[in-house]
Amino acid sequence: MNARRLDTLDAVRGLAMVWMTVFHFCFDLNNAGVIQQNFLQDPVWTWQRTAILSLFLCCAGAGQALAHARVQSGWQFARRWLQIAAAAALVSLGSWFMFPGSYIYFGVLHAMAVMLLITRLVAPLGRGCGLLGLAIIATHFIAGSAISTWASTQFGVDMNGRALNWIGWVTRLPRTEDYVPLFPWLGVMLLGFAFMHAWQRQPRTGRLPLPAALTRRLAALGQWSLSYYLLHQPVLLGLLWLVGIGR
Repeated sequence: MNARRLDTLDAVRGLAMVWMTVFHFCFDLNNAGVIQQNFLQDPVWTWQRTAILSLFLCCAGAGQALAHARVQSGWQFARRWLQIAAAAALVSLGSWFMFPGSYIYFGVLHAMAVMLLITRLVAPLGRGCGLLGLAIIATHFIAGSAISTWASTQFGVDMNGRALNWIGWVTRLPRTEDYVPLFPWLGVMLLGFAFMHAWQRQPRTGRLPLPAALTRRLAALGQWSLSYYLLHQPVLLGLLWLVGIGR
């Protein structure tokens, strides 16, 4: 195991990146009219998106647990946070050029930038982050619609508007190419944090049920997750354009 990183965690992140690439390639083929799929409603695709995103956020939470245990400095955290925030801004800018009517204003990177700050703040709770995470997930499913309606009727606050829908207490999904609100997804990151916090207290060998060579390659890929995330779609779209499929 790498002295500074957990290879298995990087491999899980790398596996999520490969899955994400296949998913986005199918999405691009659908946009180009090569295949006909309903990515917004068909459970085959909506559940895949949920699983991929959950893997990413659990890995991010687990990484924060490792950083907390190793007493990561404020400067180290700030440097990584600024990289994610800058990448989120690039995603917004790029998506605005490609999809001006549905550009990404609070996608996965925007959400991660906010969630990492919150996770670092509540990190001293340790395993208690798991209970907090479950409460956040439950709140989304139980009280989201009620809170949205109550706030709108009592105070004239529009929880569905762009100014507040990033919280997640909405009654309708916004028109955007990627939407990752704090509720319930912050809860998923906190569950990842709590799992890794508990795992470190009772260390055990954790290996993926994959050939060692493949696991090493996935771990190497997982170490470059942010760069890969930013580059994979332009590369996929470029390849489609080269073969005359892209628009």
